[in-house]
Amino acid sequence: MLRILLTLALFISLFIPASAWGQEISGPEVRLINNDVFVSFSLVLDSKHVQEIKEGLDKELKLYIDLFRVWKNWPDEFVLGKFYSRKMKVDPIKKEFVATSFDGNVVIEKRFRSFESMLAWGLSVRDLKLTNTRELEAAQYFVRVTAESKVRSLPAVVGQFLFFISENEFKIKKDSGVFAVEGAR
Repeated sequence: MLRILLTLALFISLFIPASAWGQEISGPEVRLINNDVFVSFSLVLDSKHVQEIKEGLDKELKLYIDLFRVWKNWPDEFVLGKFYSRKMKVDPIKKEFVATSFDGNVVIEKRFRSFESMLAWGLSVRDLKLTNTRELEAAQYFVRVTAESKVRSLPAVVGQFLFFISENEFKIKKDSGVFAVEGAR
């Protein structure tokens, strides 16, 4: 029985992706300017993931920027959120660096002269207008940023049959500091 459990544990560990210890979110920084809420943050990848992109492995990152209302005796309330998909492609032979951003409506594709400039653009979000404070109630709020990368080597069917195997290469999240919206509405 012990052998079966150890064999099963070894088998499962082969399919579990590496942990997200090397990745981190810098920020998020929230600014209130003229009743608008702006968010800025960047993602820092570990050297293994940077090297994979540099060698030509396409990388897709999903970024979720969510606004939560703080409640004292209840769980925090989700108010609104935005989603971005960032794809980075490198052709090491042609020396082409292309990054694409998709927010659900608009696709932005940019070509870069260097790998570092593509990586800087693809891993950061600057001054994203999240909402206007006039649309919010007077309360305490915070912004949660979640970044995830899907595993490329698993077939889509694996997630349906082997539900205990993670489909994420990594998934990290970080909350901003709490900020107050006074006298809105």
